[in-house]
Amino acid sequence: MAEMKHDLDFTINDKEFSKILVAIDEDDSQSSIQAFQYACVRAKNLNVPLGIVSIMEIAELNIFESLDKYALNNRRENLLANIEAYIEKAQAYGVQQVQGFIGEGLPGEQIVTNILPKYQPDLLVCGSKTKANKPQKKMFLGSQASYLAQNASCSVIVIR
Repeated sequence: MAEMKHDLDFTINDKEFSKILVAIDEDDSQSSIQAFQYACVRAKNLNVPLGIVSIMEIAELNIFESLDKYALNNRRENLLANIEAYIEKAQAYGVQQVQGFIGEGLPGEQIVTNILPKYQPDLLVCGSKTKANKPQKKMFLGSQASYLAQNASCSVIVIR
């Protein structure tokens, strides 16, 4: 068998990030919590700002909830309170600069279109809920995490 040679004429350099954004599911899934923990550790160790974003998924509301201003305002208030709790947790851990963001719509689309251009991180961390495809029993990357990985203008780390 012929021996293949690879020309690896480069040096390995540290990939340092200057600003991190972490996406948190509205329902605080386990993968979101793990993504948050990873982002906090990286932000603290690198001494860089951390952004925390959560998007209220309007499509998940039934027709009555979507028309009820009280219900929508209540969900917005809960989402904001949740982000504030995450900010406090990150600060208590030792992250010096923390900022929260909320939005409404499809999470991946809202983060790529509105949050990334505003916050301008160079690393986006998100969790992924995986789904088993029963006939083949393979695991697939969650749809929002996949969207972020394919469309974000910065590096993306998906935590499971």
